[in-house]
Amino acid sequence: MAGEDGIVSGMAGRYATALFELALESKAVDQVQSDLKAFDALIASSPDLTRLVRSPVFSADEQAKALAAILDKGGIKGIAANFLRVIAANRRLFAVSEIIRGFNALVAKHKGEVTAEVTVADTLSDARMDEIRAALKQVTGKDVQIDVTVDPSIIGGLKVKVGSRMVDASLRTKLNSIKFAMKEAR
Repeated sequence: MAGEDGIVSGMAGRYATALFELALESKAVDQVQSDLKAFDALIASSPDLTRLVRSPVFSADEQAKALAAILDKGGIKGIAANFLRVIAANRRLFAVSEIIRGFNALVAKHKGEVTAEVTVADTLSDARMDEIRAALKQVTGKDVQIDVTVDPSIIGGLKVKVGSRMVDASLRTKLNSIKFAMKEAR
């Protein structure tokens, strides 16, 4: 079973594992992943949808009705749409983002990919993304999916986290190190 390796756990992990196994059985992993990515993007772009998903104030029926309209508008069909309806009916819609993350982790492991969390001060060009991806592939020996977060507070450079390993090459950290070294020199 996919969940036995410890990638995903808890309630969200059980749902993610069940969805992954169903998608794998149906040979629809890429389609389900694409649909879930679209749904996750809809949540991220709409505060009202975020409130609908997370708030216990809405009944299962209200969530189901709203979800049906959202799925139609977003063009989300098939296994992903049915799965989202099931978690809404089971009052688990609040965990959908965590379920999607778990599903994506299972897909990445299945495909032999690694996900790297990269934090940068400013948006990266496609060429720079390719350079980072190539460098990470050389280090890990696997295909690397990059999850980029823009955080201007790091000033420059980047932070990279792959699994439990982290490299902090941000300008902010380097400046703090110099500041600390100068305090010690007094």
